[in-house]
Amino acid sequence: MSVIGLILAFLAVIVGAVLKGAGIHALLSAAAFMIVVVGTIAAICVQTPLGVMKHALAILPWVMNPPRLEPENQIRKMVEWSQIARKQGLLGLEPILNTEKDDFIRKALQLVVDGSEPDSIRNVMEVELNTREHADNLGAKVFEGMGIYSPTLGIIGAVLGLMAVMQNLADPSKLGHGIAAAFTATVYGIGLANLFFLPMASKLKVAIQAQTQVREMIIEGMISIAQGENPRSIEAKLQGYLH
Repeated sequence: MSVIGLILAFLAVIVGAVLKGAGIHALLSAAAFMIVVVGTIAAICVQTPLGVMKHALAILPWVMNPPRLEPENQIRKMVEWSQIARKQGLLGLEPILNTEKDDFIRKALQLVVDGSEPDSIRNVMEVELNTREHADNLGAKVFEGMGIYSPTLGIIGAVLGLMAVMQNLADPSKLGHGIAAAFTATVYGIGLANLFFLPMASKLKVAIQAQTQVREMIIEGMISIAQGENPRSIEAKLQGYLH
């Protein structure tokens, strides 16, 4: 969907410019690029700490390729683990720690194997969950901030362009071209915000929320295993997260 959206965004602007008679060349402006794009990057660099910026760039690929959560597979694994725990005890799950790749699941499983109380498991894992969700949301807000700054910088570019036009009022032949160039910055600012930055931020937030929901399911499943619940009851409980 993101690929389709990006293609349609480019087509909407380029074909729209041609149909309106402005032409593709009207969208090309080095000055507008410097003011809007470089200015937006500068503004977000001032706003964002280095660690948050690095994390934002790390999760940016989620726009095109969100994390594969596979909640059905996670439920199946936890049901199997609950069966092992009922037959062999919680220590029977210890070999699984070396094969589990997800560090969130591995941490929860370690708490279960260590015999931690269910309330303790919930408290520890909810802190982990909230910390990760907060960090991911800060990364998404970087692109949201870019979507807020770019239209304003587009207006600044338009004003600067009109200032240049006002200096050439004595030459009417330059007025039309100068005014058109002035508004190119506005197109850059509003277009980038509404076709790229804000949708990207929203897409990331959706991915973060989906990941959080699966992790909540994992916490619930691990606590159920620690409490020795029936595997069928665990499966029925966790299936509710799929809806």
